[in-house]
Amino acid sequence: MPNTPLKLLDVVALLVDKPEERLVAGQVGTVVELLSPDVYEVEFLDSKGHTITVTELKRAELLLLQHEPMMAA
Repeated sequence: MPNTPLKLLDVVALLVDKPEERLVAGQVGTVVELLSPDVYEVEFLDSKGHTITVTELKRAELLLLQHEPMMAA
């Protein structure tokens, strides 16, 4: 699944720390723009719904979160 392309509004988790953006691995964000086949703009919010940052991230830095059960490959 790491190579599965992301779609607009997909919910993702950050796989790496990004201290310059005030982000740590595990933070959850939403894809808000598709910049290229492997680059996405992701918005991260705090618990009150305020934007922490909007940043460009590569697909390899993101884990697509699933809301429905899936069969393991």
